[in-house]
Amino acid sequence: MKFYTKILRSELSMVNRISDICPLDKSRFAMDIIGRSLAMRHGLGTKYKNVEHDRLNAKIIMPKEIKRDGIILYLHGGGYVLGGMDYAKGFGTLIASQTGSKVCCLAYGLAPEHRFPSALTEAYDTYLFLLESGFAPDKIFLCGESAGGGLIYALALKLRAESRPLPRGIIAFSPWCDLTLSGSSYNTNRAKDPSMTEKRLRFYAESYADNFNDPYVSPLFGDLTGLPPSLILAGGHEIMLSDSAELHKRLTACGCVSSLHIAPEMWHVYLMYNIKEAEDGYKKINEFMEGLSHD
Repeated sequence: MKFYTKILRSELSMVNRISDICPLDKSRFAMDIIGRSLAMRHGLGTKYKNVEHDRLNAKIIMPKEIKRDGIILYLHGGGYVLGGMDYAKGFGTLIASQTGSKVCCLAYGLAPEHRFPSALTEAYDTYLFLLESGFAPDKIFLCGESAGGGLIYALALKLRAESRPLPRGIIAFSPWCDLTLSGSSYNTNRAKDPSMTEKRLRFYAESYADNFNDPYVSPLFGDLTGLPPSLILAGGHEIMLSDSAELHKRLTACGCVSSLHIAPEMWHVYLMYNIKEAEDGYKKINEFMEGLSHD
C-alpha cells in the first residue's frame, strides 16, 4: 500500500469514529461537502441538465468528452439516510468523467422521512423516464454504490416483475444488499475497515425498512434469474465484503453473468478516492461497458 493511501486510510479511520456519534443533519451536510468536492475535481467542462419530471429530483450529467452512446442511471449510497443532490451530482460527475458516458443521477427521498419503498419507487420512475426520453434499454447501465448498489438490484428485480425491459448491464460499487448484516465479513473485517461500522449500518437499516428479508430491501435474498450481466467491485478490507461476494455467488447460481473484483486491503467504496486502486477499478468498468456494447 502506497504512503498516500496509508495516510488516507488513517484519516478515514478518524472520520469513521466521529461519524458514529455525529447527528444526522451534520452527517448529511458532510456528504454534501464530499459531493461538491468531487464535482469540482472532476467536473471541468461538464454540463448539467435538470430532469423535467414533477416527482423526481434528478439531473443528466454530460461529460466534456462523450465517448459512448446511452446513459448510466446512477443511484447514490449513504445508507438510504444520507446523500442529497450535491452528493449524487458529485459522484455522478466522477463516474461520467471516468467512463465518458452521460449519467442520470437521482437524489431520492431519504429515510427516516421517506422510508421503503420510496427510494425504489423513485428509481423505477427514473428508469421509465429514461425509456420515455428515447434511451433504448440496451443503452442503459445501472450503477450504484453502497446502499445505491443494493438499490440497483432491487430496481432490476422490480423491472423484471413489472415486465419492463431490462438494462444492458449493472455496475455495483461495494453494494449493500443484505440489510440483515448476516455475512461473515461483519466479524472478520470489523477492525480492518476504516470507513464503516456495523453500528452505523444497523441505524441505517432500521431507519429505512421493517422487513430486512424483503428482496426489494435486501436483493441478496431474491430470485436473481434473468438479470443483466454484472460487474461488482469491492474492497478486501471492507466490513460489507460478504454482501459483494455472496451477491456474486447468487447471481452465478441463478445463471447470470457476473464478475467480482476485490481490491486487496481497500475499504468501502474506495473508488471514490484518487488512488491507484480506483484507477484500476474504472479501467475494469470501461472494459465491462465496452465489452457489452459489442455483444
